[in-house]
Amino acid sequence: MTIGILRLAIFIPQANSLKFKRMILHSLKARLRNNFNIAVTQIGDQDKWQKSTLAIVGIEKNKNTMNSILSRVVNFIERLDSIHLINYEMEMI
Repeated sequence: MTIGILRLAIFIPQANSLKFKRMILHSLKARLRNNFNIAVTQIGDQDKWQKSTLAIVGIEKNKNTMNSILSRVVNFIERLDSIHLINYEMEMI
C-alpha cells in the first residue's frame, strides 16, 4: 500500500476577495475529488486573496499507480485557465 501526498501552491489571479477565492477553491476541490478519487484540503494561505496551498492525499496498492494519479492531478491543474500552479511537492509513503 502506498500513500501519496501532493502539496500545491497556487495563484488565483482574478480573485479580488476571500469569498471569491473560496468559491474557486470549492469548485476545484470538488472536481479533483470526483475526477481522481483523492482527498483535498487547504493547508495554507487562508488569509490571502490570490494565493493558496492545498494538500492532496491518495492511497493505492502500488507506488507507480499513485505517482501516475498525482502526476495527472498536476497536469489537470496546469491546464486550468483560472489557476496558476506556482510550485508542487510530491511524496510517497
